[in-house]
Amino acid sequence: MDRKTIQGLRNEYLSGILEESGLPDNPQTLFGQWLKEAIGKGIPEANAMALSTVSSEGRPSSRIVLMKDYQDGSPVFFTNYSSRKAGEIENNSAASLLFFWKELDRQIRIEGFIQKTKPEVSDEYFLERPGASRVGAIISPQSMEIPDRSFLENRFDEFMTQKDVLKEKRPQFWGGYQLIPDYYEFWQGRENRLHDRICYRKAGKAWTRARLAP
Repeated sequence: MDRKTIQGLRNEYLSGILEESGLPDNPQTLFGQWLKEAIGKGIPEANAMALSTVSSEGRPSSRIVLMKDYQDGSPVFFTNYSSRKAGEIENNSAASLLFFWKELDRQIRIEGFIQKTKPEVSDEYFLERPGASRVGAIISPQSMEIPDRSFLENRFDEFMTQKDVLKEKRPQFWGGYQLIPDYYEFWQGRENRLHDRICYRKAGKAWTRARLAP
């Protein structure tokens, strides 16, 4: 693609402002408010977030996952405990999340440390999933190399014909993680690229707040 075509991609951000006056002391309150607005606007998969982890060699990687719970102020997602992301979390629990809502000219960065959820949290969510989604989690060796797509489809079909899916319990290699946050950054796009950036940092049991230059 022509470089000038890419450089010419521009958009003015005029959807809102973010001022310190009236902001809550706890960033989790503001996060809840923004998420509620995103859902209320009908943004598709407003719970989608980019999860970034780091390998043992210091190599970062990111992928989109879905926040499926918010346990005590901690975003929760579910995955295969044998996946690449899980291996990186096991090696280094520091991670970050990024929510981006283009329709509102907003993004939220959350940083902290990841830990597994309690088993009962994973059990409850697994049983709430549609049957086919449960099977997909059970039969997929996530992040492992496979010969072709038919490998997955054949395993799926075989499992569906031999098992009563609704009676299947959560496999031990699949479950939830939650990020325990110690940093939030709220970004509101503004005109002329003079964006609003407000960060919260954990200080003991309290949070400190500051404005950052765009």
